[in-house]
Amino acid sequence: MEQHMKMAGGRCRLEVKYLTAEHLEGFDNYKYSSVDTSPLSNYVMHPFWNAVVKICPMWIAPNLLTFTGFLFTVANFILLSIYDYSFHAADGIDGYPPVPKWVWIIAAFNLFMAHTLDGIDGKQARRTGSSGPLGELFDHGLDSWTTVFIPTGLYSVFGRGPGSISIKRMFFCCWNVFFNFIFSHWEKYNTGVLYLPWGYDASMLACFIVFIISAFGGHEIWKFTVPGGFTSGNIVEFLLYAGSIGLSMPVACYNVYKSYKDGTGKMRPYIEAFKPLFSSIFLMFITSVWVLLSPVDVLEAEPRMFFYMVGTIFSHICCRLIVAQMSSTRCEGFNWLLFPTTALVLVSLILRPGQAFEVMAVYVLAVLSTLTQIHYGVYVVRQMCKHFRIECFRIKDKTNSD
Repeated sequence: MEQHMKMAGGRCRLEVKYLTAEHLEGFDNYKYSSVDTSPLSNYVMHPFWNAVVKICPMWIAPNLLTFTGFLFTVANFILLSIYDYSFHAADGIDGYPPVPKWVWIIAAFNLFMAHTLDGIDGKQARRTGSSGPLGELFDHGLDSWTTVFIPTGLYSVFGRGPGSISIKRMFFCCWNVFFNFIFSHWEKYNTGVLYLPWGYDASMLACFIVFIISAFGGHEIWKFTVPGGFTSGNIVEFLLYAGSIGLSMPVACYNVYKSYKDGTGKMRPYIEAFKPLFSSIFLMFITSVWVLLSPVDVLEAEPRMFFYMVGTIFSHICCRLIVAQMSSTRCEGFNWLLFPTTALVLVSLILRPGQAFEVMAVYVLAVLSTLTQIHYGVYVVRQMCKHFRIECFRIKDKTNSD
């Protein structure tokens, strides 16, 4: 990573080059390869997206669609933070009014738009002849961030009361979603092929349906149990684990194993092959220790910001992996954000400075990881645009290109 100071309009700007010459050379040689065997995707979603993309004006850049779709998920997170910051709205507790039904209509619309725009951005790129590594990196990098926005939105439907699951169990459900995502890119890092998981489209469609039902029936419609005493929250929790630990992750492991057996993958040494998972595993370990051993039960005190903080650090780790995977370079073994995270966790557990410090630590890490993520994303995109002589949010007029 190169850094140098530039003067622009009398102001000093720190220019950072995160991508090395090796990265850029790898991007020059990059060829997209994916396999999508999902019946839902192939027979329902893609035909729908093929129809939708035809009404999209040719001048709209694919990355603009990607970014707009991402903003819809951010809007849901902000909206539900306003009406259900502590995930108590579904619990019927005094002082925590239920989420208004109109909010679920907006949430459903936002999720539908996010999923649709995410589905047509690649089609728009091929349609306009603007496909390239930047689009895939931009798409998957933002997807990694939505892994925290969408599950937390779903949790607001069920809450953390008796009819759902505890906040700590939700924390591990989020990690289940995180690992489901990173396993796909770890799989591609080793095989060179992105095997699209079946669960993504199914979970987005299911979440949309849940929001629509909540818009008509409110939180109360989910207050039921099935034979065996399982609540609606228990059922959703089971489905999340079954879809990832029971299906997607084993398939990813099998595909990596098969690529080594057949000699069709990257054939990296085993330590190098598993290195992309080290940072995420450590992040899960250190934050789980914090959650389980916190003297003030910090997750109970500040659940939404804690989820956001962990999800943002995870997303940054994923973005680094995606860059390495697409450029066929070595992935880092330990992300630097883990150092301040570990330090604040150890201070919280050993010195026991109290709730104010632990909550402040969550917010400090959330701000630090957000600024880091944005800075990294902006300068990687700027560097790639300069290298490929393109613009991120505008389709270059090829008739006037040099």
